[in-house]
Amino acid sequence: MALTNLLDYETLRLLWWLLLGVLLVGFAVMDGFDLGAGMLLPFLGRSDGERRVIINSVGPVWEGNQVWLILGGGAIFAAWPFIYAVAFSGFYPAMFLVLAALILRPVGFKFRSKMPGARWRAVWDWLLFVGGFVPALIFGVAVGNALAGAPFKFDDSLRITYAGNLFDLLTPFPLLAGLISVAMLAMHGSAYLAAKADEPVAGRARRTGAVAALVLILLFAAAGLWTAYGLPGYRVAGALAHDADSNPLGKTVSVAVGAWVANYRAFPLALAAPGAGFLGAALAALLLMLRRDGLAWIASALGVAGVVATAGVSMFPFILPSSLDPASSLTVWDASSSRATLFNMLVAAFVFVPVIIAYTGFVYRVLRGRVTEAQVSSEHSSY
Repeated sequence: MALTNLLDYETLRLLWWLLLGVLLVGFAVMDGFDLGAGMLLPFLGRSDGERRVIINSVGPVWEGNQVWLILGGGAIFAAWPFIYAVAFSGFYPAMFLVLAALILRPVGFKFRSKMPGARWRAVWDWLLFVGGFVPALIFGVAVGNALAGAPFKFDDSLRITYAGNLFDLLTPFPLLAGLISVAMLAMHGSAYLAAKADEPVAGRARRTGAVAALVLILLFAAAGLWTAYGLPGYRVAGALAHDADSNPLGKTVSVAVGAWVANYRAFPLALAAPGAGFLGAALAALLLMLRRDGLAWIASALGVAGVVATAGVSMFPFILPSSLDPASSLTVWDASSSRATLFNMLVAAFVFVPVIIAYTGFVYRVLRGRVTEAQVSSEHSSY
């Protein structure tokens, strides 16, 4: 009871904003490398044996990594119902593309080796590429649209109207964000394969990862300049109650170019997020060239976490702004579930997230070591 009283509504909302960020970072780091490995499969593997090395490097762990996607979606559904309602209905065509691409992954892993024909396996290799590239691109486009604002609004009874379509999501800034996501996961997947796969795949992964990291730095810098000097941002005009019942229409929002950088002037420590993005990518490129593969993956994970965190820190307290009606924008303080729901979910998260982390660590320890072509050619290989 004392703990319940200690965690007021404002604190619970802030904790769930932080926890949502942790879950999204966890998804980008843990599932990001196998998405990256999938999109690089046709390019880093130049023979059937080499491609089987890549597939067997991620095959035993990719399903477990999907837990972070499920946790993130579940957290949005339960803790942020307004966000879930807008994003999963307004972005439905994009979500359908992501789900269709993700479905190709288990099918590709299971069916690729069912027949020995080169054409059969080449088709599945390219489908696995699609299963990695499309989610990487669309997730980045979604974040870009969140920064640019989505075309939705609420009426007086809080019914949602969404005025966009799939092609409206593919505007220049969201596409730039999508390219950042592709470069980021290509770097991360390359770093993983450099540490996990045997030669010559590891050597190609090192070179590809270093290039992807440098591309990420350039694209991330371009997005930062665009956000500061060309992209309209959102700002709450006046005071907004942090502990009132959720009502997205209870505020006034102004729109101005450069508004997203205001958080960095108010809270200089927030610069740690983009700083981690740049530093992690630069270190990953350097460590890959130095063949310090394990450290390169850690640096790459830091870069991924920094890039993802930058979006959340830049937008705070907004989670999904509205370009159609700025007053309908969804923030940390007016888009959450009830206080009781947030508290009960927080207890469940504190119980189960550490269990998931511990189990994940155990699995990766058991599966440590490089995957060789001799291993995947044995009768015990699964893929």
